[in-house]
Amino acid sequence: MGIDDLPIRDELKGKSPYGAPQLDVPVQLNTNENPYPLPEPLVARIAERVAEAARGLNRYPDRDAVELRTELARYLTRTGGHEVALANVWAANGSNEVLQQLLQTFGGPGRTAIGFEPSYSMHALIARGTGTGWISGPRDEDFRVDVAAAVSAIAENAPDVVFVTSPNNPTGTAVEAETVLALHDAAQAARPGAGALVVVDEAYVEFSHRASLLPLIEGRPNLVISRTMSKAFGAAGLRLGYLAAHPAVVDAVQLVRLPYHLSAVTQATALAALEHTDTLLGYVEQLKTERDRLVAELRAIGYEVTESDANFVQFGHFDGAAGSHEAWQKILDRGVLVRDNGVPGWLRVTAGTPEENDAFLDAVRELKKEQDA
Repeated sequence: MGIDDLPIRDELKGKSPYGAPQLDVPVQLNTNENPYPLPEPLVARIAERVAEAARGLNRYPDRDAVELRTELARYLTRTGGHEVALANVWAANGSNEVLQQLLQTFGGPGRTAIGFEPSYSMHALIARGTGTGWISGPRDEDFRVDVAAAVSAIAENAPDVVFVTSPNNPTGTAVEAETVLALHDAAQAARPGAGALVVVDEAYVEFSHRASLLPLIEGRPNLVISRTMSKAFGAAGLRLGYLAAHPAVVDAVQLVRLPYHLSAVTQATALAALEHTDTLLGYVEQLKTERDRLVAELRAIGYEVTESDANFVQFGHFDGAAGSHEAWQKILDRGVLVRDNGVPGWLRVTAGTPEENDAFLDAVRELKKEQDA
């Protein structure tokens, strides 16, 4: 008996859950994690804050996470080029829960969402999980959003939710502010009255050469910026995501949030991490340097590389899906795990430590020599 023999919803039948291979190899560069462990002073501070929280675990946590949201607002104001306050910020268990709450509130049965693919696959999966219809919008040959085609798709389909990922995963490409504004305006025009929600997923923005799109929320109550602490803060195991938007959006998502959804331990750990922002962003600068080195080295070896504003690099160009999977396996055989994420002819590698990146580059040099022989 399989899951399709159960009385599950029709749109879930035959589908596969999100996941990435977790293989025991020397170099793992497939899940866009920050390779640097948290510094010991931060580990000690987490222990102190969690110990304080543990003394009150017989009580429910602050369900509104006021202290955490206040500190996240300060971080965004300092780094995002736009002042936000407590009322503009909401937090949840990873950016995926943030996106899920948005779709529970603004999507759902009888409503649709559009994204421009290839992009973060969880957008479509969360849409499906919330009963929201999914529309796959176009990108051009350079994996950038084709503005005219995207505006046309929005006008034709009048979606309730529009996803824009910048920098985009898996391609690494950033989106210009003018593009977001064009899509936002098209989405509002396509749904006269209340308009449509536009979600800019900035999970990797701290690694970008470009500034955050956070200032665009000013005067646009239907525009949301989604963020995470998993990447730049090196806290993938924490599971803390957040959004910045008009206070009405923050009020709206609380209609669907589960009671006390953020544990006291999660809030305490996130607050400790925010105390060490400068140190953690220093690691980000190192990773940006390594990311740029990967781009330059891969091109020098002879691979095609997509411009990257994230902590990963998309490279190829292999002979279709079969070619990229074969290349993935040969790199794995050399002890390096990268991501074959379903974009035919392309693979994605996360920027690791200098030593990890050296091992990866050695592997792909050998692969290139083998292919060219």
